[in-house]
Amino acid sequence: RSKGFGFVEMPEQSEAQSAIAALNGQAFSGRTITVNEARPHPDGRRGRDRGGRGDRRGRGRY
Repeated sequence: RSKGFGFVEMPEQSEAQSAIAALNGQAFSGRTITVNEARPHPDGRRGRDRGGRGDRRGRGRY
């Protein structure tokens, strides 16, 4: 089964932290989900599915 993933942008850091606290570890469609803040890849590379592109708007991702 695919791991699946998604990204959500929140207007405020406090809202992002509230969502993480409320949803991390919860069951969704019979699976336990992990919710956390997106972090850059340690060596600066992007994931292979993105082809080196990303969010060019310059806003943080939560």
